[in-house]
Amino acid sequence: MEKTPLLGMTLKELQDVCLQLSMPKFAAKQIVQWIYSKHVGSIDEMTNISKANRELLDEKFCVGCVPPIETNKSADGTVKYLFPTESNKFVETVYIPDGDRATLCVSCQVGCKMNCLFCQTGKQGWQGNLSTRDILNQIYMVDRIVAEEGGTPLTNVVYMGQGEPLDNIDNVLKSTEILTADYGWAWSPRRITISTIGLRTSMRRLLEESECHVAVSLHTPIHEQRMQLMPAEKQFAISDIVEMLKEYDWSHQRRLTFEYTMFGGTNDSTLHAKELIKLLQGLDCRVNLIRWHKIPDVPLSEVSMEAMERFRDYLNRRGITTTIRASRGQDIWAACGLLSTRKQLENQNV
Repeated sequence: MEKTPLLGMTLKELQDVCLQLSMPKFAAKQIVQWIYSKHVGSIDEMTNISKANRELLDEKFCVGCVPPIETNKSADGTVKYLFPTESNKFVETVYIPDGDRATLCVSCQVGCKMNCLFCQTGKQGWQGNLSTRDILNQIYMVDRIVAEEGGTPLTNVVYMGQGEPLDNIDNVLKSTEILTADYGWAWSPRRITISTIGLRTSMRRLLEESECHVAVSLHTPIHEQRMQLMPAEKQFAISDIVEMLKEYDWSHQRRLTFEYTMFGGTNDSTLHAKELIKLLQGLDCRVNLIRWHKIPDVPLSEVSMEAMERFRDYLNRRGITTTIRASRGQDIWAACGLLSTRKQLENQNV
């Protein structure tokens, strides 16, 4: 009989498990501490639970943590992991150490429905949502691997890997609940950023049910051009998303960022900068410029650093806080827009 993973369950769900097995209710708090605080790999390691109850639990359940099946390390220290999922598919996760900080870029779907022109993930199509366990397993296992190797512990998680997070809103919000709950990782929501192209209904849920930072994939302020780059613009116009965001208070610690991937000769002109300023006027936010890396069969060009700096300086001088994101892991196809699951494609071709 296939066992049910405990990883990904809330405290209430674990209490229901204990009730189902006629275990004392307080055992749920013990289980949750072993999983989310101590990151154990097996039920047998939960030593303050009686042996009889551990055996009872082990009959139907498992912790559910699954190690990566491949690891690739970049010359710059970035590490890309390939994780199997509950649906027997694969996703990539990227660990980015930077001094005393370390960010983990997690995936939330196998592939992506959005099919943005410039993104490698969209080229593989959409093959399903990750479960809450699949999402948390990436964090759980990298936490353990980094601790074993003496690396920099995770300080931040960004939902910027494969997939559109708000297209899997239930599992994404459940995963962030567990990450921030006192019974879970007990992280501040300020350590978590959720990226999206801006799915309206799910965006409202994100804004009202979570306090995590928000990053909106913008890439061009011009409607017609954004439709060419991002087909979802037809249904979810960036102007409508910005108007919605203006309804919320961004003056406190929660941060709103607009991600702007730059393409040479496409969206790097002064006209684009002026339109961007007009679009974001009155909104407390920042803009993050991202270098695009060439992928096969896409008719876009890489941008020069000089053009990025010129664009950044133009926006900064006019009151839009703008930074250039350092590109990491390009040599192992781990940089922005390069994640795909070649392993999945290999399996399909067998």
